[in-house]
Amino acid sequence: MRRQPLTDTITQLTRMRIMNAYLVREDDGLTLVDTMMAGSAAGLLAAAAASMNAPIRRIALTHGHGDHAGSLDALRAKLGSDVEVLAPERDARIMAGDRSLEAGEGSRRLKGSWPKVAAKPDRLLSDGDRVGSLRVVASPGHTPGHVAFLDLRDNALICGDALHTLGGTTVAGVRNLRFPFVTMATWDPDRAADSARELRALQPTLLAPGHGRALREPLAAIDRALERTTTDTRSPARLGGAKSS
Repeated sequence: MRRQPLTDTITQLTRMRIMNAYLVREDDGLTLVDTMMAGSAAGLLAAAAASMNAPIRRIALTHGHGDHAGSLDALRAKLGSDVEVLAPERDARIMAGDRSLEAGEGSRRLKGSWPKVAAKPDRLLSDGDRVGSLRVVASPGHTPGHVAFLDLRDNALICGDALHTLGGTTVAGVRNLRFPFVTMATWDPDRAADSARELRALQPTLLAPGHGRALREPLAAIDRALERTTTDTRSPARLGGAKSS
C-alpha cells in the first residue's frame, strides 16, 4: 500500500497503482474515505497506523462500487461497532440489495460492481452534510448517489469517481482509452458531466480522485476535461480519451 501525504491533513493511499483511499486527520482521529476492493482491509489499517499515528474513527464512502466499498465489512469487523460508517443515502439502498431505480432517474441500468454490503451505515449522507471538516457534495452520475467531500480547511476535494486522472484528467462517463473502467461503470454520463461542472465551481485547490494521482491547482485540468464533455453532443460517453492532465 503506497502512502502519499497530500496536505497536512490528507494522505492518499494507493493499491495496485490504480485504486485510492484517503485518510483525513481530524481532532479526534481519522476519517477513512473509501475502502478499496475486497482484501484491502489489512493494508489500509497498517497504512493508517504507519502514516498518521491516530485511530480510524469513521469510514465515509463516496459511492457503493466494489473498488470503493469492497473492504467495508472487513474493516467494520476489525475495527468494531464504535467506528462510524457513513454512506450516501441513495447508494446505501443499492448496497443493501435494492437495485430498483427511483422516479426521475430514467431507464438507465446500474453499471459497475455492486457488492452487497452487510455493514449498515450509522449515518446516511446528503448534500451539505458535514463529516468532521469535510462537507458532503452531491455529485450523481457515476452512480445515482455518488458524493464528493470538500475539506473546508483548505478546499481540497476528494472526488471519488466524479473525475479521475489515470490516462489524463477525465470526467466520469467520458471515454478514456488508457483507463476505460470508470467510463464503463458510469450510470449516467450526462449527470456525471453536470456534477463535474458543479465540483469545478467549488474552485478546489487539490483534486484527490479515486483513480490516479492527486492534482494541485487542478482547475485548468478540470476545464480541459469539461471541454471534452461538450465535443460530441450525442453523449459524453462517446468522447475520445484524454491525453493530458
